[in-house]
Amino acid sequence: MKRKTRIIIWSLLFLWVFLATDTKAAAAGQTAEFSMDRPKETTEQKTEETEETAPETTTDLGLASPSVLLMEAQTGTVLYEKNASEQRSPASITKIMTLLLIFEEIEKGTLHLDDEVTTSAYAKSMGGSQVFLEEGEKQTVGTMIKCIVIASGNDASVAMAEHIAGTESEFVNRMNQKAKEIGMYNTKFEDCCGLTDSDGHYTTAADVAKMSRELIERFPQILEDSSIWMEEITHVTQKGKKPFILTNTNKLIRNYEGCVGLKTGSTSKAGYCVSAVAKKNNLTMLAVVMGAPDYKVRFADAASLFQYGFSSCSIYIDRERDPLPELSVVYGKQDTVKLKYAEEFQYLVTGKAVIGEVEKTIELPEKVQAPVRKGECAGKVVYKTGDGKIGSTAILYGTDVARAGIWTLFERVMRQYFLAVA
Repeated sequence: MKRKTRIIIWSLLFLWVFLATDTKAAAAGQTAEFSMDRPKETTEQKTEETEETAPETTTDLGLASPSVLLMEAQTGTVLYEKNASEQRSPASITKIMTLLLIFEEIEKGTLHLDDEVTTSAYAKSMGGSQVFLEEGEKQTVGTMIKCIVIASGNDASVAMAEHIAGTESEFVNRMNQKAKEIGMYNTKFEDCCGLTDSDGHYTTAADVAKMSRELIERFPQILEDSSIWMEEITHVTQKGKKPFILTNTNKLIRNYEGCVGLKTGSTSKAGYCVSAVAKKNNLTMLAVVMGAPDYKVRFADAASLFQYGFSSCSIYIDRERDPLPELSVVYGKQDTVKLKYAEEFQYLVTGKAVIGEVEKTIELPEKVQAPVRKGECAGKVVYKTGDGKIGSTAILYGTDVARAGIWTLFERVMRQYFLAVA
């Protein structure tokens, strides 16, 4: 009995020494191998890096439109702006927010592309640009999206708003809430389609760029629809079936190589507006034009912005990322934890600068101590060129690892001990 007691006492003492030693080793490993401030959000890092590369927009492009903005959408870098914070009526580019909320519902699973949407009398009564939906007519969500983004259907926009939120006014409340969430502080919506001429319905070129970027970065599939030039749909009503051709209101789709969207708008109050997207040389340019005097100037100014952006920028995108190791976990229910990259690293260069050879360094501790929480920062990848550091991106824990109980740790220590003396 005394022998068993001595074994238990010595085992517990050994466990205490082992745990104390391993704690110091883990702490030392973390200090020696990895010392960085844990980022609050990876997007914060990314914004800071791209802002450093953004040029001063002193160049005068000679554009006739009173308010414009050019952004490289992948990095969020503003390349050119003119009165971009001036509040103006947006007309149908309002529908970009409508589309964003539609795709969020699809993402949540509360809405599906093949769901049928019934047109109300109120939706049918919309004037302006429309696809001539009849009261009681049913179309799928997928078709309604095309009616909105290709042909700028006010009737389709209201039908979708009512289907999602019950009423257009409730949907507009959600639009304004989303605007605040993504930093559109100079925007207020009063309808879901932009038909209104109310002074209380306004935004800015800078805010339009924000919501456009939010839409195309989170839901890039919208560009498949917005790049369609013409498509036939079928009206099915009590009168029978009747084909109808959707024609894209964005003429840049045909007239500017690489243009894939996004949305036009025009009213007597707003003038001619467009939020246009073009892709070329791994770059995604987002050109916002507001208040142009006519449709030709609207598209000409957007094309000039595209030309300026593509001719003055190049981008490095790390698409060949090294496989990440699994980290050893001290005191965890699992011995290792998987890692993942927070995001794809992108670095934009403007002007005549050239991106040279990029060197990547992975910074990680040798081991970490449980508990480990999924999504927290484990380390980072640092990117350098001959001119120095160009940025970094975070490495996150891919899973949770809970802390093991005392008896589990005791069992492990004893197993290791007896294996060592065997």
